[in-house]
Amino acid sequence: MTNDKKHFHSPWWLNNGLAMTLHLAFRASRDWEAMVPFPEPSYQEKIFRGAQNVPIFGIVAIPERAKGTIVGTYGITGDLDNQWYLRLLGRKAFAQGYAVVLFDWRAHGKTALLSPTLTSDGLYEGDDFVLIAAQAKAMGCPAPFWFTGYSLGGQLALWGIKSAQAIAHSEAVGLNESEIGGGAVICPSLDSHRSLTYLLNHPLGRYLEQSVARTLKKLAWRLYQAHPQDIDPEAVERANSIWGFDHELVIKRLGFSSVDEYYDATSALYILPNLNKPTLILYAADDPMFDPTIIPDLQGICADNPAIDLRVTKQGGHVGYISSRACQRNYHDPDCWWAWNRVLEWCDSSR
Repeated sequence: MTNDKKHFHSPWWLNNGLAMTLHLAFRASRDWEAMVPFPEPSYQEKIFRGAQNVPIFGIVAIPERAKGTIVGTYGITGDLDNQWYLRLLGRKAFAQGYAVVLFDWRAHGKTALLSPTLTSDGLYEGDDFVLIAAQAKAMGCPAPFWFTGYSLGGQLALWGIKSAQAIAHSEAVGLNESEIGGGAVICPSLDSHRSLTYLLNHPLGRYLEQSVARTLKKLAWRLYQAHPQDIDPEAVERANSIWGFDHELVIKRLGFSSVDEYYDATSALYILPNLNKPTLILYAADDPMFDPTIIPDLQGICADNPAIDLRVTKQGGHVGYISSRACQRNYHDPDCWWAWNRVLEWCDSSR
């Protein structure tokens, strides 16, 4: 638990984690542009080359005299066109002098149109982060590079930090390890097996799981439409849950014998002891998507790793963190987006 004197506080009607999460999904998603005082940067499109030479679609904006670069992606579903919470970061980071690189990760958005490669929940996406940073550097994006994401995208960014400690040494990458500052993540997925079991054992959790599963099924059908020779439509038809998506479409391609084996290999909780670059983790104790028994394990691991700045808050929901007016005044924030404000503040202080 953070020992800061100042803490996150939401408006009273969003004190409940589920209420915050649903508000973010159904209300803030419509009104967010009126809630941020910065315009959209002028992005240029770029097709990066990730691990295994997989094409990754991204967008890049570089301000004059940029002081660093934010590289980020989103959660389990969506694309750059509808993931407004990531575009919100782009506005705020650009306004504060950072170059911004946002990308559709594997099997998502325009990246899915470019390649039939499916997700790997960090095993290859971590390398993608580093390779994207190297190619962004060649475009003029300056170091230090900071990796970020939220929810499952937070897990991917944590894998990116781990990958930075390994493949950045390769001359072929074109990026020095010292040029990667570290990463900052919001409500990252940390233990897929535990959290999925937790969701399925709660009535409201089952509703949330089915909502995600339906979106994953739509994603799989879009992949099939773009690459019918590479995707089995019968497997897509059978994929009626998050577990089913991974079982039917993902694990065999990656060489895993079971979904449990895959989740054990990809869950970010178990790579945290090995991170040695500065890492900020914002995690809400009332997040309805994740098993609360993860928190003491997370706190114990981070207490033993001085590279990790863990801030567990009582409130926040799943990637919500909409702050009250009093909280905004307390932090001198320009808007209600507490988590992104802390991420950018932390990146500034860590340079």
